[in-house]
Amino acid sequence: MKVLVLGGCGFIGSHLVNGLLAAGHKVRVFDRAPELYRAPLAKVDYRFGDFADAPLLAEALEGMEVVYHLISTTVPSTSNLDPIADVQGNLINTLRLLQLLVQKNIPKIVFLSSGGTVYGIPETVPIPESHPLRPICSYGVVKVAIENYLQMFHQLHGLEYVVLRASNTYGERQGHAGVQGVIGTFMGKMLAGEPIEIWGDGKVVRDFIYVGDLAELCVLAGPLEVSGTYNVGSGVGYSINEIIATLTMVTHRSIESIYKVGRGYDVPEVVLDIAQAAKVFGWHPNINLECGIECTWRWAKP
Repeated sequence: MKVLVLGGCGFIGSHLVNGLLAAGHKVRVFDRAPELYRAPLAKVDYRFGDFADAPLLAEALEGMEVVYHLISTTVPSTSNLDPIADVQGNLINTLRLLQLLVQKNIPKIVFLSSGGTVYGIPETVPIPESHPLRPICSYGVVKVAIENYLQMFHQLHGLEYVVLRASNTYGERQGHAGVQGVIGTFMGKMLAGEPIEIWGDGKVVRDFIYVGDLAELCVLAGPLEVSGTYNVGSGVGYSINEIIATLTMVTHRSIESIYKVGRGYDVPEVVLDIAQAAKVFGWHPNINLECGIECTWRWAKP
């Protein structure tokens, strides 16, 4: 299968590329710049450009059978600062992508959505895919809008799609800049000898998934003749305080924590119901939190 990975040089994208190559697919990557943490792979066709550059994007789409869309120009913590830029950078550019898919008769797209933001404050936990979508940050609003357009293009043009609502992903090759990724950010602070800042009392609960497990499901979702929306997580919730405790245990280092006033867009608890992904794809996460943090720490430390 010939596949294009939009955002294939990023954290999640680089692991997806590994999985696609291992499964025997021919892989092309479209991204803004090469990977930060490793050299280009010999078997990958790299194309570099901005997601908003329609001619370059159209060239990258030539001959493809499945497109994986992992590009996002914002993260939850920054999206509310400029919702207009969020819409322009993500929603409008994705609509242009969908139009190109139809024009080029590319039959399928796999879109990485957000299990942590599209539901808003949950009515029930674990959260099923059927839960109402009430996002409270622009990042989630745009993800929901893209999901709706995928359904529209499916109905009007026959475009097959799989939406993967991923929980908080962590693992090797995740940046430590502090913009997104609690575990990677905390490890970066630890390695720099700096205190960890926590928004609120540390009791916020999240579903954390190891990047290899997420990439595995992405690979499975491409070839199957199925359209739909699926949660992707561990199905288990951990508070931020529990994450710190696990980091302390795995790294054998003490951690200084500074608790700050909570943020209005932080949902108190998000744990995803992953039964549908297990049923349709025969997929289950294999790496628990402690093992995943151990793998990530081995990669991160000098």
